[in-house]
Amino acid sequence: MNNNQKLASNLINYSCKLKKGEKVFIYVSDSGNNSTELVNAIISEAGKVGALAFPVLENPKSKREWLLNVTDEQLEETKNIYLPIMESMDAYIRISAGENKFELSDVPEERIKAFTKICQMPIVNTRVTKKWVILGFPTQGMAQSAEMSTKQFEDFYYNVCTLDYNKMNNAMDSLKSLMDRTDKVRLVAKDTDLTFSIKDLPAIKCAGECNIPDGEVYTAPVKNSVNGVITYNAPSVYDGVCFENVKLVFKDGKIIEATSNNTERINQIFDTDEGARYVGEFAIGVNPFVTKPMKDILFDEKIRGSIHFTPGMAYEDANNGNVSDIHWDLVLIMTEEYGGGQIYFDDILIRDNGKFVLPELECLNPENLV
Repeated sequence: MNNNQKLASNLINYSCKLKKGEKVFIYVSDSGNNSTELVNAIISEAGKVGALAFPVLENPKSKREWLLNVTDEQLEETKNIYLPIMESMDAYIRISAGENKFELSDVPEERIKAFTKICQMPIVNTRVTKKWVILGFPTQGMAQSAEMSTKQFEDFYYNVCTLDYNKMNNAMDSLKSLMDRTDKVRLVAKDTDLTFSIKDLPAIKCAGECNIPDGEVYTAPVKNSVNGVITYNAPSVYDGVCFENVKLVFKDGKIIEATSNNTERINQIFDTDEGARYVGEFAIGVNPFVTKPMKDILFDEKIRGSIHFTPGMAYEDANNGNVSDIHWDLVLIMTEEYGGGQIYFDDILIRDNGKFVLPELECLNPENLV
């Protein structure tokens, strides 16, 4: 079994748990033929269990041209076409294999917002009620972002994506249990001192069922409990623009000050709607193979020794009541290499410079997951 066959088997049998007669929508964003072998392997694996595969291919270059010319009426009609299709599906697999993650950087902000509000979010809200999994695919562009050779990145990619996620899932039990019992969280790092409550909000394990790569446990802060400052040290690409040195100041849950290398644009994003200045997710990353940012959130939010603290929409399964058209995972890496940092639960140190220090959590340290 080659790497694509192994990954496809994991996607169909572990992530989506497809059964005979179920329908899976395979959405592929690919500027070339990068992912063809993987897509073919997924279709084959679906057939082996008697499931029905429905692949759709999108070219990011064509999407850019479409967004530059599309009207609100066309967006509404596009939603009306694709929403019933999504509603009829049992599962959804998305593969991103575009070479240039900045392909949409020159699309006007108002067109991006219109697409998100009118077309994308209604479909996403339906998609997340299904069995779903999202993954990137190793392209030369991704290798460049990761500052690796193409071969080095491919080896890294398959190590990350075919990790023993069942083992990780079992190891996460102790962290989930602790988070479920925790009230106050404090994050301390360079230019960061943030406190908030997660009381009575469930912790959710992510171990290869919805994202590949995976490796996080998430919940949400009590909406109005966030106070202090956080400075993210991983660059983040949002709507084709790369943001760095993002610093957010919170008061009673709300972002009252936001700065970055592009302060004007970042505040436009946080002014999308009322919920965009509140936080919908707090997560702890534990994937042992992901050690540095590569401007791809599917990888970066899983970095071992990291957290992400996400302005915007809360997930239904850890719902703090925040509603927004955005959900922006911003990452703070707390390993020594990136300046260190500490996580405290109810004033007890649980992770120091990226390593768990409580005995019951040590199973999630990298040496115990590889």
